[in-house]
Amino acid sequence: MLDLLAPIYKAVIQTRNALYRRRVFDAIDLGALTVSVGNITTGGTGKTPLVAHIAEILAANREKVCILTRGYGRSDPKKRVLVSEGEHVLVDAKKGGDEPVELATRLLGKAIVIADADRASAGEWAKRKFGVTAFVLDDGFQHRKVKRDLDIVCIDATQPLFDGKLLPAGRLREPVDSLERADAIVITRSDQAADLDELQSRLAKVTAEPKVFVSRTEISRIRPLDSEEILTEKRRAVAFCALGNADAFFAQIKEQNIQLVGQMEFRDHHRYLQNDITEIEKLAQESNAEILVTTAKDAVKLRDLKFEIPCYVAEIETKIDDDVAFREMISSKFDR
Repeated sequence: MLDLLAPIYKAVIQTRNALYRRRVFDAIDLGALTVSVGNITTGGTGKTPLVAHIAEILAANREKVCILTRGYGRSDPKKRVLVSEGEHVLVDAKKGGDEPVELATRLLGKAIVIADADRASAGEWAKRKFGVTAFVLDDGFQHRKVKRDLDIVCIDATQPLFDGKLLPAGRLREPVDSLERADAIVITRSDQAADLDELQSRLAKVTAEPKVFVSRTEISRIRPLDSEEILTEKRRAVAFCALGNADAFFAQIKEQNIQLVGQMEFRDHHRYLQNDITEIEKLAQESNAEILVTTAKDAVKLRDLKFEIPCYVAEIETKIDDDVAFREMISSKFDR
């Protein structure tokens, strides 16, 4: 049944893109430098660390930065939520969404974060209220309503792309040839790729113009849930997360100074309850684990829950192989 619906979905997407290409639909100019970071697949592609990296580049250039995000999984998806005015995290993950709160926590002093399904309206409001000079559209590739100066698409090297199916039968949000409208492609998790050369070769055949960057995500540090101390001793651990690509996180943990003795996966954007922690700790006890390890995205949803076994957070950052060229690409857009 889902295979029968995929051609209908494809026709809708192609019609919509054609209407924007012919300017039947107009994109709204926010009046400030706008960088979009998005996907053509569902699930996690390592996009959030890249959004943070770009916001840091813009902030270092003394731009007044605002991240515009939909904020999946929040309690009222129709409501505009100011997650951070740049200096404080103003809401919890339930109200603001896990990824927006994660970004706000990481980018204190560097970026405003707003969760709103209508990113055009939110951007216009933010520019008036805060004097924003640079926007980052989180998950913005399909959000054609906002005009962007730079369109970046993430491709997860660990997930199938060219052999995938369109929604709802598969993971593709758009046909692969939609990558032609991207200005740049960032291949994420390149260190976990089965055949990176093959992926790059196939991308080159469908994307003549966009620049292709290769990146990897690295765990910068592992710290306790409630402090800034860094884990230095090797420990037996159970890892858990609620991500679009949990396997990539578990693979990274195995490369750390940790003996992974168990793992537990929840659906993406899962809202944790105390019963979930009980189940995780039960697995840890059965596995003789000393600690629990999770992600920064999950950590923002755990602050009001109780742990009998110490819980640690693995903080992840993006490393781009040619970061100088990546920064130059962004800086070339400053004088828009």
